Amino acid sequence: MARPLRIEFAGALYHVTARGNAGGNIYLDDHDRDTFLDLLANTCECFNWLCHGYCLMDNHYHL
Repeated sequence: MARPLRIEFAGALYHVTARGNAGGNIYLDDHDRDTFLDLLANTCECFNWLCHGYCLMDNHYHL
């Protein structure tokens, strides 16, 4: 079952996280982490987002 839709409003701050399936790794190596960070930077620029901090773990991340 999907979770309910998030309520969004201008100026809000959000804690975004995602985990690998069954607790599995989502990054194979440092190249994967760099690629993820490049995609995050491009997304922030494209949508005018601010990312105040991030934490990349082997099997999940926090933004």
